[in-house]
Amino acid sequence: MKLHFPNPSRSFDPDSSRVLFWGYDSTMEVSFFLETAALKRLYPEMNNAEPEFLKAFDTERERIYEVADKVYRRGGESYAYVLAAEDF
Repeated sequence: MKLHFPNPSRSFDPDSSRVLFWGYDSTMEVSFFLETAALKRLYPEMNNAEPEFLKAFDTERERIYEVADKVYRRGGESYAYVLAAEDF
């Protein structure tokens, strides 16, 4: 069973410089933190502004979801995962 991403919401956390989004494994909510370095790997020409990071996320949403599903371990101890540049 793959993760589901019915909630298109995402937010930028400037303190940790990453985008937060959520997936669901059945009824369990799983938090994902996408490092801005990963977005810069996808879009190296972008600047370090929140709107740019969110636009890049929206453009690559399906690819990000695929990587999130690959990184996630069902039955694991954690329900929060960090996606780094190396994951892409």
